[in-house]
Amino acid sequence: MYILFFLISFFASIIGAICGIGGGIIIKPVMDAFGVLDVSVINFLSGCTVLSMTTYSVCKSFVAKDSSVNMKTGTPLAIGAAIGGLIGKELFSMVASLFASPNTAGAVQAFVLLLITLGTLIYTIQKDKIKTYKVTNLLACIGIGLLLGCFSSFLGIGGGPINLVVLYFFFTMKTKEAAQNSLYIILFSQGASLISNLISGVASIDLTLLVGMILCGILGGIFGRKINKKIVDSTVDKLFIGLMIVIICINIYNIFHYSVM
Repeated sequence: MYILFFLISFFASIIGAICGIGGGIIIKPVMDAFGVLDVSVINFLSGCTVLSMTTYSVCKSFVAKDSSVNMKTGTPLAIGAAIGGLIGKELFSMVASLFASPNTAGAVQAFVLLLITLGTLIYTIQKDKIKTYKVTNLLACIGIGLLLGCFSSFLGIGGGPINLVVLYFFFTMKTKEAAQNSLYIILFSQGASLISNLISGVASIDLTLLVGMILCGILGGIFGRKINKKIVDSTVDKLFIGLMIVIICINIYNIFHYSVM
């Protein structure tokens, strides 16, 4: 089972680095579907894997001087996402406490993620017909980032497709530019979430599994970044749309899976 989780982390991180979705959108629902780990443990493992991949990808882009991160809007978004990440973590804890079985919160996560993924798929298909904006106001950027961080932390997905839709719509970014800015935002939100988890304490986690998934996240980031540089925006869009369809199906399964547990 560990080898399977390592492979999931590796390939999810490759796709995450290519599309700018972090990989958690794949890792979280797929590991949920196996039902062998507690939801909170999966959230933590997914977050650590995503953080390792985004750290490599973002740092490598800055070192290589090929980063397309717009620091004027990207940094306020990232700061807002870091704050939102802390809020989202607390929100998940509150929701989980409402149920006799903490895993029931997994059904709530799956349902919200299903709605977000479905909305993202529709937007991506229709995005050429939708008017976009160029937000530059500092407080607006921080507020948008806060919402992104809150959703990603609550869902345990790191950042996911919602980042891309927001960057397309509010900042008129092209696909690859949005991908790099999304990873930059995820780096901050996941970093804040991890620090919070370490301070408050986390459930018992097998160190072998944690280290293995982190290493696979870094390796996935290496391969994903290389692939991203070689393909065009339209190919990234097609990969993203195909991924959204798969994630929708997995989340429908997870809703029923957690509902009968």
